[in-house]
Amino acid sequence: PIVFIHGVGLDRKMWTPQINYFSNYSTLTYDLLGHGKTPFEKEKIKIQDYVEQLQSLTELLNIDKFHLVGFSIGSLIALNFAADFQQKLSSLTLIATTYKRNAKQRQEVIDRVNLAKLNKPISQLAMKRWFTDEYLKKNPIIYEEFTKILTKDGEDQKNFIKAYELFAHYKDDIEKIKKINTRTLVMTGSIDPGSTPEMSKNLSSDLKNSQYIEINKGKHLCSIECSDDVNINIEKFIINDPN
Repeated sequence: PIVFIHGVGLDRKMWTPQINYFSNYSTLTYDLLGHGKTPFEKEKIKIQDYVEQLQSLTELLNIDKFHLVGFSIGSLIALNFAADFQQKLSSLTLIATTYKRNAKQRQEVIDRVNLAKLNKPISQLAMKRWFTDEYLKKNPIIYEEFTKILTKDGEDQKNFIKAYELFAHYKDDIEKIKKINTRTLVMTGSIDPGSTPEMSKNLSSDLKNSQYIEINKGKHLCSIECSDDVNINIEKFIINDPN
């Protein structure tokens, strides 16, 4: 099976282009704790909570070994899962991953979290980071869908802030990452302003068994805007699995 982990503030539906493309494969998408239809009631969330969620889910479904694909914070969860459960993974694909952020890059995310805490609308800012202007002009339905997803209130808003704060303050465990042996594909959009090509190249360099692919003219959500390129690269990577 191929298991997909979505990003902060989104839900499993972000993977629709991948589920459609991989229709001949066994695939699994799910809502992270505090996202979509999955509740979360603790005051704070830790990366280990997400790792344990994935472990519990795969145990419940009797999935012994699988290909894991993560996006943004989903990639950070995937990395931590790989460090703890390498024996369960056939491969690891990391899309739009933050890594070794400098102080300015981290502060930009913290500033967005603070805006969200004040209930200031952040959807327009997100759209600029996630998609090219040309794509949004041609796909107004996508714009409406993602604006709706990012417009939260009540418990959804509280859980979104918890996850966003974790993402903003997350610190890479570089030594842990260097011990991961799993075959890994690191991929990002060539014009992603937040999860930059430089970050992905550094991550790929620190992983023992990794290759790096850059998606031409892709922004943060290249898995949607450039879904054909992303899907073809994931499939090639999975098919070439020597195991």
